[in-house]
Amino acid sequence: MSIALNDSTEIYLDHAATSPVSAAVADAMWPWLTGAAGNPASDHLPGRRAAAAVEAARAQVAALIGAEPREVIWTSGATESNNLALKGSLGFNPATRGHLLTVRTEHKSVIDSARQLERQGHRVSWLAVDPDGLIDAQQLEQACAEQDITLLSIMWVNNETGVIQDIPRIVDIARRHGVTLHVDASQAAGRLAIDLQSVPVDLLSLSAHKLGGPSGIGALFVRSAPRARVAAQMHGGGHERGLRSGTLAVHQCVGFGIACQRVIDDGLQHQAGIALLRDRLWSGINDLPEVYLNGHATQRAAAFLNVSFGRTEGESLLADLRFGEPAIAVSSGSACTSASSDPSYVLRALGRDDALARASIRFSLGAATSEAQIDQVTARVRQVVTRLRDMSPLWSASPAAASKSRAVA
Repeated sequence: MSIALNDSTEIYLDHAATSPVSAAVADAMWPWLTGAAGNPASDHLPGRRAAAAVEAARAQVAALIGAEPREVIWTSGATESNNLALKGSLGFNPATRGHLLTVRTEHKSVIDSARQLERQGHRVSWLAVDPDGLIDAQQLEQACAEQDITLLSIMWVNNETGVIQDIPRIVDIARRHGVTLHVDASQAAGRLAIDLQSVPVDLLSLSAHKLGGPSGIGALFVRSAPRARVAAQMHGGGHERGLRSGTLAVHQCVGFGIACQRVIDDGLQHQAGIALLRDRLWSGINDLPEVYLNGHATQRAAAFLNVSFGRTEGESLLADLRFGEPAIAVSSGSACTSASSDPSYVLRALGRDDALARASIRFSLGAATSEAQIDQVTARVRQVVTRLRDMSPLWSASPAAASKSRAVA
């Protein structure tokens, strides 16, 4: 069976779910898929060549975040990195039970890891966010001062709203109270400058496919000085400084490294243009009645625009955009929770009700997004929302619809 990979009329605005692999990344991976062989753990010439390629890629990932190569541990992606960080930190000393403090808007891999740790007897506390999606630094300070917190886990850039937490300030609070800090930076890398020399978090999760690398490969930064203590969760041959056993996929490591190098070389220069396109999309739809921006208006990554459409049937809106003409690839939230029919817990934490949370679209842009595409999407969104509302009894009973009827009359 053949599968059509793409259509020139499609518009891809789901870069937060995954970003396209660049040609440079694919070219670098290809020899390790087709000709080169060798297990990087094997002590012969093919193995040493593979190991050299892996270590070169490790250095490229480390350079992106201002780390030492030995502090980068390969994983299968940010989900595994988050699991290893949380479970490994609290499980390092099996004779004690730790206390995790995290945020209600974290990625599902952090939320579910926290719940599993709770089942194992560890204590878990949760920070709320304000209506803009930001945590209260004073509330965090108080929690760290008054409670015996072992580990603090906070996402740098939220995967649904793009809201940026003030990680430098959070680092300062964690350090003053002797709390280990884990940061999920899978949506921040490639979109924000990260320098772990000036922002000394202890543990940091990354994923290649969010920044133009291949799926199935990620990394966990584990600070060496002062040393972050993490217990392995996957056992076998003692690979990756004993923290993550398993034969490394050389082609994926190489692809991740090249993707990071491209971000370093680019210097994040695309982000300003992406922000202009995002703002163009928002200005093209925000005059529609009962349309709401989710997350802080300015303290968010350039690629993200999360919008709720009041009195609009969410599933119909999403389906019409996805399968209409042109087909627009967008999502209602995180790809990791797309199988659930529940409204976004992230938007519920911001105070949106179930109906608004269900009628929300996450638009996430990339370097290849064009002004012409944004204008097409703007026109389609306006058309679809208007059509769905014209058919909806919820909309006909709204004050905005009544006002429009009086104006027509």
